[in-house]
Amino acid sequence: MTHSIIIAIVAVIATTYTTAWAQNPAKVGSEVLSHYATTLVTIADARSGIAQWVDLGEAGDSPGDILVFDQPLLNSNYEPIGKNSGFCIRILPGKFSECQWTLTLANGTITVAGRESDTGTSMIPVTGGSGKYLLVRGVMATTPNSDKTYTQILTLYCSGQDGAARACQ
Repeated sequence: MTHSIIIAIVAVIATTYTTAWAQNPAKVGSEVLSHYATTLVTIADARSGIAQWVDLGEAGDSPGDILVFDQPLLNSNYEPIGKNSGFCIRILPGKFSECQWTLTLANGTITVAGRESDTGTSMIPVTGGSGKYLLVRGVMATTPNSDKTYTQILTLYCSGQDGAARACQ
């Protein structure tokens, strides 16, 4: 009998939360955060700096190879604003790698990690940051350009120390 009561209580709580969220997601979900979104456009410059493949498997492009990089980070006018540094592990040759890197800016850092395709736009989760970007989350759309640069459009959501959403400005 006690087991049935516990299951019933859990079901009522889950149903109440789900119903509340469905009726007003702004209080629970992303609609409230959309007001606090900040967009940051950067250009990762693979034309200079360090970009070194470490060939660990079969000769040439093969699973497990690692790319390490430390390159200039530019604003949309191609002016230097920081560094773009990290690594990628090749998963599927000629297709994609699993990557982690940090954008280092004058007022803090933003770290991203996820699957990056060799062509087209990749959506990479923002996993954290420091300084002005402390407690940041969001997503970065990164697109390779024909001039060996990458356009990175970051949509960022920040939280204050009290957990309240705020703009990353």
